[in-house]
Amino acid sequence: MTGKRQASGFGLQASGGFTLIEVLIVVSLIVVLAGIGLATYSMSIRRSKESVLLEDLDKMRRAIDQYSADKGHYPSDLSELVADGYIRQVPKDPLTDSAGTWRVVMSDIDPSNPGSPPGVADVKSGA
Repeated sequence: MTGKRQASGFGLQASGGFTLIEVLIVVSLIVVLAGIGLATYSMSIRRSKESVLLEDLDKMRRAIDQYSADKGHYPSDLSELVADGYIRQVPKDPLTDSAGTWRVVMSDIDPSNPGSPPGVADVKSGA
């Protein structure tokens, strides 16, 4: 024979390239792996935001408790915690990326101290 190879049994010449099926299988595997990676990445971003949210809520709730223990009443709003030095700044809600979306839960009138004004007793995410 000359320098050309023949494919087994078909009489066709073998080439050095890939078949369409082989290329489609490789591309589909890459797409599946990229999809899994993207889903894992977005889930880890979500979990990290939730972790930061829990930490920020805990810090603000502790500051509210310290404020009410020191002053005898709850703060009128979150900026009062900053003004009196209980926190440096109102943190951004990591889920909404804004410091103005916190939902505050106002306190009821305290029967033991009826003259105290209602104030911020708790804080929740705006998301």
